[in-house]
Amino acid sequence: MRKTLLSTLLASSLILGAGAGAALADEHRLKVGTVAGPETDVMQVAAEIALREYGLTVEIIEFTDYVTPNAALADGSLDANAYQHEPYLQAMVNDRGYDLAIAGLTFVYPIGAYSEKYSTIDELPERAQIALPNDPSNEGRSLILMHNEGLIQLDDPSNLEATPLNVVENPRNFRFREIEAAQLPRVLPDVDMAFINNTFAQPAGLSLDDALIKEGPESPYVNLIAVRGGDQQREAIQQLVRAYQTEEVKAKAAELFGPAAVPGWE
Repeated sequence: MRKTLLSTLLASSLILGAGAGAALADEHRLKVGTVAGPETDVMQVAAEIALREYGLTVEIIEFTDYVTPNAALADGSLDANAYQHEPYLQAMVNDRGYDLAIAGLTFVYPIGAYSEKYSTIDELPERAQIALPNDPSNEGRSLILMHNEGLIQLDDPSNLEATPLNVVENPRNFRFREIEAAQLPRVLPDVDMAFINNTFAQPAGLSLDDALIKEGPESPYVNLIAVRGGDQQREAIQQLVRAYQTEEVKAKAAELFGPAAVPGWE
């Protein structure tokens, strides 16, 4: 049931092969995109429930980046994907004109700031290098956390797409490096601190308990199941959502993530 796409290039080939607008309409089978890692294992449990309870076959297509799953969904290569929060989805819709919608909520996976050199925020030196995810929503998410910690001041701390250009006070002269989210665990040894999404932190052996800064369960960045506009009420999509929002899926997420996966539908 699982196909692993080892690179964005291979994923793109899948999209082009499917053809633009090739919507999938089989109400007994869905293709669902995930980002490779433990979140895929969580979706696998939902797929097993969907087959058992509804006779719905869920084929999971794994990707290794954040951009391609939305392109695949928009052009009809996928029926749904499950890996992103609403601010990221909205940024993609605004930037690329995709007609995508929210079918259901999954988990909040809090982002954390990690360091291999320092154990507390106070130890960060003058001109420390801080690595940020370079996608608009998660970069803003990271900077807002720094603002809330009093490390910097933003011109508008409610701006979910803030960038380093929105930093109006930086008393310790931190230097920011904008890095693709999937690459952040690899650059962690080379910087003083890096903000890493749990999607990539957990597979790299990083625990949210060790983060110097981390979101709490009140985070608004709940992940979701995205579909093309108008597909929210498809019976197969609703069956997928019901299969996902179950105690079995919660238990799998707790096994893999511990307290770092907070059910967003409750």
